[in-house]
Amino acid sequence: MFSWLSRDDIKKRHLQMCESVLEGLKVVYKNKVLPLESHYKFEDFHSPPLNDTDFDAKPMILLVGQYSTGKTTFIRYILEKDFPGIRIGPEPTTDSFVVVMYNEREGIIPGNALVVDPKKPFRPLSKYGNTFLNRFQCSHVSSNVLKGLTVVDTPGILSGEKQRVDRGYDFHSVLEWFAERVDRIILLFDAHKLDISDEFRCFLERLRGQHDKIRIVLNKADMIDHQQLMRVYGALMWSLGKILNTPEVERVYVGSFWNQPLRYDINRSLFEAEEQDLFSDLQSLPRNAALRKLNDLIKRARLAKVHAYIIAELKKEMPSMFGRENKKKELIKNLSTIYEKIQREHQISPGDFPEIKRMQDQLQHHDFTKFNVMKPRLLEAVDRMLAEDIARLMAMIPVEEAASNKENAVIRGGAFDGVMNDSTVFGFKRGEGADAGAGDPDWIVAKDRFKYDQLFDNLNPVDGKITGSAAKHEMLKSKLPNSVLGKVWKMSDIDKDGMLDADEFALAMHLINIKLDGNDLPNDLPEHLVPPSKRGFQA
Repeated sequence: MFSWLSRDDIKKRHLQMCESVLEGLKVVYKNKVLPLESHYKFEDFHSPPLNDTDFDAKPMILLVGQYSTGKTTFIRYILEKDFPGIRIGPEPTTDSFVVVMYNEREGIIPGNALVVDPKKPFRPLSKYGNTFLNRFQCSHVSSNVLKGLTVVDTPGILSGEKQRVDRGYDFHSVLEWFAERVDRIILLFDAHKLDISDEFRCFLERLRGQHDKIRIVLNKADMIDHQQLMRVYGALMWSLGKILNTPEVERVYVGSFWNQPLRYDINRSLFEAEEQDLFSDLQSLPRNAALRKLNDLIKRARLAKVHAYIIAELKKEMPSMFGRENKKKELIKNLSTIYEKIQREHQISPGDFPEIKRMQDQLQHHDFTKFNVMKPRLLEAVDRMLAEDIARLMAMIPVEEAASNKENAVIRGGAFDGVMNDSTVFGFKRGEGADAGAGDPDWIVAKDRFKYDQLFDNLNPVDGKITGSAAKHEMLKSKLPNSVLGKVWKMSDIDKDGMLDADEFALAMHLINIKLDGNDLPNDLPEHLVPPSKRGFQA
């Protein structure tokens, strides 16, 4: 039907026919990126090709930490129920990779069956062999939380003498495979055990390019007092700064993620605020899933391009007949020189190149004569994808978000209902700041009314009201910015006459004290703060 069109025109038409961002991502990957990966053996050096299930999968969270840092307990905390196969204890209890997914029929699927399931994105893990597959399983749980995301529990990273025990499979490669595909990597630390083992350090160093996914949780923080917590927090930041090797300070969430009483509750408000921030971040994952997959595809395409340049350059430098083995050793030894040459010729950032030591180790096992030479058409297709197709998909995301059901893009159930959507008196910040006094029969401002009335009388009211300039003079004593005081004035001047009566002035002072106590002001005045004399009034 489209015989008069070029192959590129046909592929562009396929993209235009896609009804969603995820469908478009599948099309551009199969038509533009995958041919480049296949031609230059990308799979042998980096990660296997992506399947449709990789694009269709729900957002995933990967929990990583040394043993007894509370990874499995964290899952039980957010689900508010046990999952099949759960084991919790102070010793290394979780010795398997456990994928916790939603299903109305609860049960366990063993690893060998899991990697042949075409509806799940775990097929590439079969290459790690039976030893790994015997320690890989999926727990199906009927939990509303899992309708929006999937959680991956991992074996506790070993420390001390246990690090020398061979697991029987490439543990770090498996972790890296998951890290590339998940939406969040949560690193859990125990406030009592901050030492970072060599095995943990090795994994963190291999998270290059994944720092935007990392969230750090300092767990069990209720077991130490305020002074010790400050020291532990500082020590953790110092240790991570040396390993992650980034100029930015990583965000650390401090808390105690289990349903037991707090041992030291002096930091209760801090733990609640940190939990709110962490859960808000996790709750955004379904809403941003398409954008994250698009971002990951861009990173993969850029890496595939760099990989193609490296492989083609190595092929070009190889002699046609004699001295191949010696030349291969020389090229591997001088790989940094080849990197620099490619950077200069193609204006590629050094940060886009794979880690040189690891690339050298992998090249040892390949025959350079079987590498393919440069094929500009494949590279040009990826360049067009990055310049045109990605921009077209980016433009579809806001339209898709506007048309989607926002209720389905929010994680519900489990601890998310208690932390994010609790409308009871135990909800976050309920009864504090501007919410104090909600539901009380008396106007809360009346408790300090005698102080506010004295100030009001000293400002020489006329006909029961003070002018704006007189109120401004008193309000400026709080040293709050004009933008904040302006907001206070708008909420306090209920009848909008440019003056304040005694009730309005008392309300203004109350709002100022709320802000001075470190609480945020509401955008609109809550009903319970409206003076009784003004209720039902419309300016």
